[in-house]
Amino acid sequence: MGLNRRVFLGTMSAAAAALSAPRVLGQARPRVVVIGGGCGGATLSRYLAKDSAGAIDVTLIEAQRSYNTCFFGNLYIGGFWRIEDTAFGYAKLATDYGVNVVHEFAVGVDRDAKVVTTGSGATFGYDRLVVAPGIDFKEGSVPGWDLSAQDAMPHAYKGGTQVQLLKAQIAAMPQGGVFAMVAPPNPYRCPPGPYERVCMVAHLLKQSNPTAKILIADPKESFSKQGLFEEAWERHYPGMITRIGPDMGGKAVEVRPDTMEIVIDGEAQEVDVCNVIPAMRAGNIAAIAGLTNEAGWVPVDPATMATRADGAVFALGDSTQQGDMPKSGFSANSQAKVAANVIRGQLTGSRIFPAKYSNTCWSLLAPEDGVKVGASYEPTPEKIASVESFVSQKGEDADLRRRTYEESLGWYAGITADMFG
Repeated sequence: MGLNRRVFLGTMSAAAAALSAPRVLGQARPRVVVIGGGCGGATLSRYLAKDSAGAIDVTLIEAQRSYNTCFFGNLYIGGFWRIEDTAFGYAKLATDYGVNVVHEFAVGVDRDAKVVTTGSGATFGYDRLVVAPGIDFKEGSVPGWDLSAQDAMPHAYKGGTQVQLLKAQIAAMPQGGVFAMVAPPNPYRCPPGPYERVCMVAHLLKQSNPTAKILIADPKESFSKQGLFEEAWERHYPGMITRIGPDMGGKAVEVRPDTMEIVIDGEAQEVDVCNVIPAMRAGNIAAIAGLTNEAGWVPVDPATMATRADGAVFALGDSTQQGDMPKSGFSANSQAKVAANVIRGQLTGSRIFPAKYSNTCWSLLAPEDGVKVGASYEPTPEKIASVESFVSQKGEDADLRRRTYEESLGWYAGITADMFG
């Protein structure tokens, strides 16, 4: 069965609809503060406010007034979508569900006092805190690149203006020019993301700059859906794409933004556009709050999404170290519903259901040629573990690939409605 907006919302809301009416423990409304308004934070805020029917005071702290989804941002690069198709606001969370939406940066967390501080100096007390800040980049992971170079060599891995900049640079490439990508090491946001982006860049160039070349410097031995992507590169974009893996120097990469050069295993090459996707870690506020481990991620309890460092603080999505789930929008949305159920139960005495998680990642290879990978998951004492998985197969017929792409569109409509109302 295809996954359309109605099916997605109905399936993912079933557990929440079965919850008993809330009963507030004590006199004052318990307070939940959520940092980060992406797939995890927005979803949790909406579900917690909606299902508690006003019994819980929910505050969402998110600096951006408009959220551009990273997922499907590649379709904008490929020319399939407009940038405004990926943009969503927070007004309905406030007007329809009663969430207190604060457009500021969270800059401090005092876990002893249970207080969050924002850039303006405002403070927000909490009974439960949810941290869903997405990703930031590890300094020095790509020699020659830091955030000061992001205009010359965009990462385009947080949506919005960076994605627009990268597309503009691709459009301005000279005929026969070179687009280079420095791919990230594991673990990273949206495992198929960089390679879907290569397909979308190739699709764009095939139409306007067919003699251009794409060079991928990749530190990984393998990557998600590799066989499907390589089959697509050969079928749709023959001779255009070259991937240099770690055995050929993909691990020893330096960039020179001032001269637009990429140095692979000591050999410099001039390029016209360079998309640098550095190694990743949890968003800065997670480290400020003292929640991260040596690898830069937030370890969580697989059954509840509560952090290992503090049972009153929960973490969601890309920032977490939780086990087998990929760092994807679907994962964050799924984790948010588990955490919302747990937090509501802790604060109001409503029923807490056993945790179950799911994920699907779709990728567009060429017009109406979509593929997917996904799994269902359950918690174990050690991690969130995959219990059943699926992946598209090489050589599938055109009708199946078209239906897979259409399924992804239905999911997108469903998850954005699930996040923002």
